[in-house]
Amino acid sequence: MSAASVERPHEARPLIAQANRLMDRNPGYRVEIIGGQILVSPPPDGPHAAALTDLMLPFISAGLHGPESKVVQGVGLWLPVGTEDYAIPDLSLVDADYQDHYIENNCYDPVCFRLVLEVTSSNYRADLRTKVTAYAEAKIPVYVIVDRKHQRLHVLTEPAGDTYENHRPHVPGEIVALPDSIGAKVTLDVTEILKAGRPATTDSESSGP
Repeated sequence: MSAASVERPHEARPLIAQANRLMDRNPGYRVEIIGGQILVSPPPDGPHAAALTDLMLPFISAGLHGPESKVVQGVGLWLPVGTEDYAIPDLSLVDADYQDHYIENNCYDPVCFRLVLEVTSSNYRADLRTKVTAYAEAKIPVYVIVDRKHQRLHVLTEPAGDTYENHRPHVPGEIVALPDSIGAKVTLDVTEILKAGRPATTDSESSGP
């Protein structure tokens, strides 16, 4: 059951107020609150954005951006553990009625999220560790990580407590079938996705979120 939208005074949400000020002062940056800590990520580099576009295509081709579900970028996910915690996944697959599950601060109840996906950059440790805990605690059914640092694609399923019972890393050359529970059959070509996201130089790896 989703929480109703409730407007709260800024003084009742000091971390969110601080996070919103940071976003106002740093256009294009992503600001999240996870585990009571503010995480700030710089704008994505070009290969990060290209990989994200490539990742959207199989979901759309499978009919998942339609009357039953939507493929969305940068939509806030309210995290149920902390009083002000929220994340902003790179890509999400949500139920089509996700707007009925609005909570606050441009964030939505995790109950309407079928899958979240992150493409790593300079903050790869947050995607590989911190967000694993956060998304598992939010009971997100499927978490996909495109790990550009180590050239792996991770698929995590079956959230249990603060982790996922099933965590499978995939290497270039594999074709990965995502769980049918997302609503359609979707396969990801690990080689092509990692190729699209590969920075031209090592310096560019540090320029995205």
